Amino acid sequence: MRPNLIFVFLLISACSIAQKIAYNDIEKELQTKFITAKEGDIIEIPAGYYTFSRTLWLDDKKNITIQGAGSDKTFLSFHEQIDGAEAIKVTGSGNISIKGLTVWDAKGDALKIQETDGISFIDVAAIWRGKPKKTNGAYGLYPVQSNNVLIDNCIAAGASDAGIYVGQSTNIIVRNSKAYNNVAGIEIENSLYAEVYDNEAYNNTGGILVFDLPGLMLKKGGHVKVYNNHVYENNLANFAPKGNIVGKVPDGTGVIILSTSNVEVFNNRIINNNSLSCGIISYYMTEEAFDKAEFDPYPKAISIHDNHFERENVKATMKGRFGKMFHFKLKFGKDVPHIIYDGILDEDLVKKHGTIPKDQRICIQNNKNQSFANIDAEHDFTNIVREIGANSCELAPVQLSGK
Repeated sequence: MRPNLIFVFLLISACSIAQKIAYNDIEKELQTKFITAKEGDIIEIPAGYYTFSRTLWLDDKKNITIQGAGSDKTFLSFHEQIDGAEAIKVTGSGNISIKGLTVWDAKGDALKIQETDGISFIDVAAIWRGKPKKTNGAYGLYPVQSNNVLIDNCIAAGASDAGIYVGQSTNIIVRNSKAYNNVAGIEIENSLYAEVYDNEAYNNTGGILVFDLPGLMLKKGGHVKVYNNHVYENNLANFAPKGNIVGKVPDGTGVIILSTSNVEVFNNRIINNNSLSCGIISYYMTEEAFDKAEFDPYPKAISIHDNHFERENVKATMKGRFGKMFHFKLKFGKDVPHIIYDGILDEDLVKKHGTIPKDQRICIQNNKNQSFANIDAEHDFTNIVREIGANSCELAPVQLSGK
């Protein structure tokens, strides 16, 4: 037996050696190109594996393309990063394209773009390898405080906050992309005029999130269309670091809309998300403090229509604030409705008009396997209503008038 065991050991060792990655060092050369780039330059990164110890920073540049050989051919590894909070950072620039490369294991955020007008990610991957964990960077593809954002044919995996995140930005397209193994797969936060379509979000804690949060420079987002996406099996245990707002999202969440307005969710396949397929909630449900004079906590003008909902016969998770609520307060068991609305109304709006104006309602219609609950959270869940009733209504399509 012993000679055979030795042979197997040697064979396994040989395979391991053959698969070991040989990294090349182009850090100084590439950072120099970032610093000296002139308008119209194409910074090419050939196929291969490259390792970096510091952030690659592009600042105050116009019309620059960073071009790899393909996300399956050009790999930039930051697993030995010792300096900087991002892998690649672009600030104060215009018309920047990043194409055809993969960023691995950033110490912090993978690709952060800030205060830039015109940013395109095409065939770009941001991945933290190995088991998802809270020490991974927060964001994968991360344009913030920017305008005219395109994310196309990209991949994000392993982020401890959001894989694909667009924040405090305007005129946004996220399409043909995949997000998996993140806390939030795709997140649009405090942003205006966004389209999220033809994407896959799976094996995240939450698939697609559309949030408005207090305390940010762009105080009010909205005018977001989420359509033709496949949002499935987002049942990954939440691994966000303590204190992150996404840490409140229960595993098993398909789509969640928080505090924002003018959102249309339609023609999506939302399948086997074990806690809720679609949640529409106010900021009060987070139990976090906020300044009422500075922030509107209520979701308004939300349209959920023509989606396909489906779920296996399982109990909602008991983890997280919302999961515990489902289990102990609402006692849905295995009969969790696909669409859950917290039912908390804007009292000032009701006092002014006597009711919620028609163009500000939460409207739900024509979804396959549609089921619903208004959970009356404002009155400690005392009058849960499973019939859609007044929420069976229609809103005009969301207009992306920022374009």
